[in-house]
Amino acid sequence: MSKEIVDAVKALEAEKGISADTLMDALEDALLSAYKKTPGAAKYARVDLDHETGDFLVFELILPPELEEKLLAEAAELQEEPEVDPETGEMREPEDPELDPEMIAPYEDQITTRDVTPKDFGRIAAQTAKQVILQRIREAERQMMYDEYQDRVGELITGIIQQSDKRYTLVQLRERVEALLPKSEQVYNERYDHGMRVKAVITDVSDSTKGPAIVVSRRSPELIKSLFELEVPEIADKLVEIVGVAREPGYRSKIAVVSHADGVDPVGACVGPRGSRVRMVVSELRGEKIDIIPHNDEPARFVAKALSPARVREVIVDDEERQATVIVPDDQLSLAIGRDGQNARLAARLTGWRVDIKSETEFASEDTEVEYEGEEQSDGRCMAVLSNGRRCPNAAIPSSTYCGLPTHQALTRFETSQVAVLADVSETEVAILADPDADQGQVDEVVERATAAFVEEVEEELVEEAMEEAVAEEIVEDAVAEEVVEEAIEGEIAEEATEDAPVVEEAEQA
Repeated sequence: MSKEIVDAVKALEAEKGISADTLMDALEDALLSAYKKTPGAAKYARVDLDHETGDFLVFELILPPELEEKLLAEAAELQEEPEVDPETGEMREPEDPELDPEMIAPYEDQITTRDVTPKDFGRIAAQTAKQVILQRIREAERQMMYDEYQDRVGELITGIIQQSDKRYTLVQLRERVEALLPKSEQVYNERYDHGMRVKAVITDVSDSTKGPAIVVSRRSPELIKSLFELEVPEIADKLVEIVGVAREPGYRSKIAVVSHADGVDPVGACVGPRGSRVRMVVSELRGEKIDIIPHNDEPARFVAKALSPARVREVIVDDEERQATVIVPDDQLSLAIGRDGQNARLAARLTGWRVDIKSETEFASEDTEVEYEGEEQSDGRCMAVLSNGRRCPNAAIPSSTYCGLPTHQALTRFETSQVAVLADVSETEVAILADPDADQGQVDEVVERATAAFVEEVEEELVEEAMEEAVAEEIVEDAVAEEVVEEAIEGEIAEEATEDAPVVEEAEQA
């Protein structure tokens, strides 16, 4: 029997990865449990098992009466209060207190032992020992699994779908290790068929009475971070970092990226050659669209980029309310807002700012509380004059009189601070004007064309205003002339009536 025990422990250690000491301790408990089921078993006993040879002995522990009484009193104090059985509703009394071997161990010098090892445990005793050993093995496996996964929350895992129902999907991570993918962590338009390989992130690892539970998610923003880290070496090497993720699972996501190394384009690194890297992530997310946004510490520029793919003309930020008013060309309004407001929502989540989007026509039609006349001011605010006549409320960046918006930085190339001068300038040309290192020939060409168009538009407006004033004056003159004529006619009629009055009176007297 001893040789069989040692061989079994070694086999289990090799197969299950459970230490021999853990199995030997479990076997000691199993043998003690089996012994207590034998007829005439001692009230208190201990099993000593040799971990090298597998030999074991059972000793009866004979306690002095006063020590036994003392230990039983201590055990009774540790017992729980009577409670109600949830199934029957009856009061459930606690069982009689038992002495734990650990409570007895400190008093070994007061305890007498006697060898009571049975010659044969019998069939029932052996079966009991087997059950206890199997239970301890399962507990050890669960503890090993918990220890392995408790520090892996947020980590990307790959598993195989085992089964799926209305409540959750079971994902096998490896042999004898399974994770739960609850309904709340699933993407509603995804199917999880048996045998399908799926990637997810671990969101929770809990240790319960039924064993550890590993919960994984397909909805978590961490999934996108982990997938990009898998596909983009620059992220894995910490050269590029994803600093923010806003996601509506199954539809669209926006991520903000920043580079920590000179010469590394964070957006280009994530997109990859011909879009190969981002395509792999989109494929794993089953077609979910992803917008990659360069992070910027200046709110106005960050909000403008976050509304991609829409083109933004101006951004007005309110630092106290953390609100950004975004002005876009009329034909970009629906694109900036997105279907059911999705693009605006994601931009707001990504930036942490409330975003109010307006078209240029709507913004220009608003009443101007205070119009900026263009005089030089040095109060730290951006000098740009918006399309509705208001001055941009954003703070000017250091060493500049304008905020960080490319459209406002481009105004440094012009003699006017009117944003309207850029009305016919494309987004690419705005980027050229805003770049201090841009080719001067290209800059001069764009400035000359934009200035000419702006002057022409201003002249047309002046001509229209002059024509409107002339028409208004003509209308006034015509009205005055008509009024004079009417007054003259009324005067003549009155005179004729006066002259006719005596003739009528004489005729009546005759």
